[in-house]
Parts: sequence; structure tokens; C-alpha cells
Amino acid sequence: MKPTLLILAAGMGSRYGGLKQLDQVGPSGETIIDYSIYDAIRAGFGKVIFIIKEAIEEDFKETFVERLKEKIAIDYVFQETWMVPEGIIIPDNRSKPWGTGHAVMMADGKINGPFAVINADDFYGRGAFETLAGYYKDWTPGKENDYCMVGYHVANTLSEFGAVSRGVCQAGADSLLVDVVERTHLERMESGIAYKNEKEQNITIPDDSIVSMNFWGFTPSFFTFLNQGFNMFIQKNAENLKAEFYIPSVVNDLIKSKQASVRILHCNEKWFGMTYKEDRETVVKSIRGLVQAGVYPENLWG
Repeated sequence: MKPTLLILAAGMGSRYGGLKQLDQVGPSGETIIDYSIYDAIRAGFGKVIFIIKEAIEEDFKETFVERLKEKIAIDYVFQETWMVPEGIIIPDNRSKPWGTGHAVMMADGKINGPFAVINADDFYGRGAFETLAGYYKDWTPGKENDYCMVGYHVANTLSEFGAVSRGVCQAGADSLLVDVVERTHLERMESGIAYKNEKEQNITIPDDSIVSMNFWGFTPSFFTFLNQGFNMFIQKNAENLKAEFYIPSVVNDLIKSKQASVRILHCNEKWFGMTYKEDRETVVKSIRGLVQAGVYPENLWG
């Protein structure tokens, strides 16, 4: 069974200042999403599903669906703030999406086998897709709670222009994930790479610490866990304008309760992305270098 690629593209890029999902960074007008899909096709993925907001549906259809429908099966679903369990009342001024966990929930019923979850604005590299696809090559329904993630060294995932959010991981000797905690304010300081804890104190971590870049591998059983977790989350946080339901939080609960295992997959790819507008120049130069090295053609879909 070929895995499905689930692309989280509903965020509106508040820090970036626009729809970075549609920003053209390749020599022939390609977006980062184009490179992710191209790598996924080469790695053997069989379908792509976008998680988007209804407001940008036409832009996405025009940009991706039409030109990719002959390359790979394409589908999309919406993530909106009002998509919560019946009976839950949320504030009228809630505009922020409910987070990555909620986004993945929107694809429930669309996927019947292993699938990868990625961010729309992160460049993961061909090897990352091949590694995850290879992990699920011999998957059977008997391995329903066997998950994975592609890990990156934190030093290779920072922006020069401000703090980033990363899932900081702890691994066991067998490369199984032991713990992952979403750190929403992580950056390089004079003392080293650090994040702010609940008391606004800077906590330093080693440069080679493994972090999640939201490149996860799941099976359909994950949707059951997501729905259960979100029901509990929303009961407590419906009126909290900033609360988000993160994938790492759900994964951590599953690991602690021994309901699932998560294998950390390592690859040698260099990650880069566009958290801030200023990151764009680095991304464009990096892709140009990969094209010149023959990793990608000048025109991906030409």
C-alpha cells in the first residue's frame, strides 16, 4: 500500500506576513509544497491531501490541483475554527486555528493506510520522504499503533530572524521516542540554543538535540486518538483564544500510556523553511543550489 502525504496548509502565516504556502521560491515558480510533492512521488507516495482554509480554496485549486492531477491523486479538506464537537461554544473573535492535531483530524475518513504529515512551509529533502516511505513499505493493519517521525538536529532548524516552535525529543537507546514537548519560543542565544519555559526562563539545549519538524508517520488508528484527545482539550480550552491542540502533545500522551510506539527515523537531509519573510532569500538560494547540483530539474513539472 502506497502511503498518503497529508500537508498542513491551513495556517495563514501570521509571522511571515502572507500566504507563504503559495510563495514561489523555485527557478520556474515552484513553491516549497511543489518540492515536497515531487519528493513524495519519487519516494512512492500514492496520494496527497491538503488541509486548507476555505478562504484559499480557489488559490490552491488553481495552483496545485490542476497541474498535479495527472501526476498523483489529489484531495483536500478544510480546517476552520468552528469545526468543534457539537455543543461547544467558542468566542466569536477566535481566528487562530486549533493547531496541528486538530488539522490532522480533518482528514479522518480520507485515509485507510499509513500516511505522512508535513508542514506546507518546510523543506524536508528527498531522503526524508524515502526514509519514511521505506519504514512503512511492509506495513500491515496488525501494526496499527506503530508510528514514526523524521528527526532533525535542532541546530539545523533555526531561523536567523527570530524564535521558532519545535518539538524537542528524547530518544531511548532503541531509537524509540520517549518524550516530545512542543517549545514555542526556541532560538540561538549567546549561551547557546535555548527555549523559554513556563516561567519565561531560558533553558539551554545541545546543538545536536533531536527535534520534530512535524514530519510524522501515522496509521489510521491515530485519528481515534486525536478525536478522543481533542474532545478533552476543547472542553477545557474552548474560551482560550491562544490554546492549540498540538500533535506532539497527543504523541507524548500515547507514549506515556504505552498505547503506541514512535520510531525516530534519521536522515542526512538539510531542512530549511520560511518562518519569517526574511527567510525567503535563504530558501531561494538553497533550492537554486540543489537545482545546480542536479538534485532537482530546472522545471519540476515541465
